[in-house]
Amino acid sequence: MTVHALATPRLLMPGFVLAAGVGVAAVLAEPLLRQATGGRLALPVMVIALIIGIALHPLAARPTFEPGLSFAVKKLLRWAIGLLGLRIAFGDIVGLGLGTLALVVGSMAATIASAVWLARRLGVADGYGALAGAATAVCGASATLATTTVVPNYPAKAADTAFTVVAANALSTLVMLAYPPLAVLLGFDATQTGILLGATIHDMAQVVGAGYAVSEPVGNTAVVVKLFRVFLLLPVVLAIGWWFARRGDAAGAARVPVPVFALVFLALVVVNSVLPAVPALAAPYAAVKPWLVQISNAGLLIAIAALGLGTSLTAILTIGWRHVAVFLGATLVILGLVVAGLFVI
Repeated sequence: MTVHALATPRLLMPGFVLAAGVGVAAVLAEPLLRQATGGRLALPVMVIALIIGIALHPLAARPTFEPGLSFAVKKLLRWAIGLLGLRIAFGDIVGLGLGTLALVVGSMAATIASAVWLARRLGVADGYGALAGAATAVCGASATLATTTVVPNYPAKAADTAFTVVAANALSTLVMLAYPPLAVLLGFDATQTGILLGATIHDMAQVVGAGYAVSEPVGNTAVVVKLFRVFLLLPVVLAIGWWFARRGDAAGAARVPVPVFALVFLALVVVNSVLPAVPALAAPYAAVKPWLVQISNAGLLIAIAALGLGTSLTAILTIGWRHVAVFLGATLVILGLVVAGLFVI
């Protein structure tokens, strides 16, 4: 989905209202579902919104909804994520430790290399292996679109790029639901769970959905780890381009989008670390912060709903099994490495 540069509020309204309606429906459904099952089935609001959205995808696929849904996923989501910085202080980042950062970097590099290797073994183009590896290792669709600028042209490049974006979205949605119970099964604490989610889930939206669906501490850790992966987008894309160029392939110049939302996030982490310690500003900040956090929560819920509305589970069934196998293989590699690493650090 794309948002036209000149999109007006009138064009954005149908899709935005639909996503907001799904969010409201999820808020209303959460306590009803819990009561109806006697507390045995207590799905988080974000997960309910995602499920309702996916169920309504045939309706949301109409062109009239596209601008608003795209706005919610691409713009609103980033604003809401930026505001998440108000929940985190520098102590949270420092607390991750060098071991976690090394684990993230190592697992990312191994994932990209394994995706290219799997692509070769299965007779798929190296370019697709690089796209799938970057999408899995860094940040889903954003990494795919950045990486395609440095992957040499080949006949199926456009189709492979489109498939990778869809696969990253669809698989992120599935692991968003599967990884939190996996963390419980493995006996991980809140910090380990946050690292697992932030280091392995493809897209930021699903990292946020999975993390905060478990708890705020888990969500905070997951977002910090995920943002570290986002900041590695530029060196990853440049390294992939260098690798293809070294082989003598013609690759384009990297056009890596600046992660403005990540910069806003870090700026607000500074604010949240400094203002509470300034006597003259602590009280006003304490009064404003809860409102901004609620705005962030609402934005995230609407964005997650829009993500579900734009997700077609049948779309990935139209492409060959080899592409699916490469993407699944890369996903299992990063999951396996991170899980193993968490038992060591």
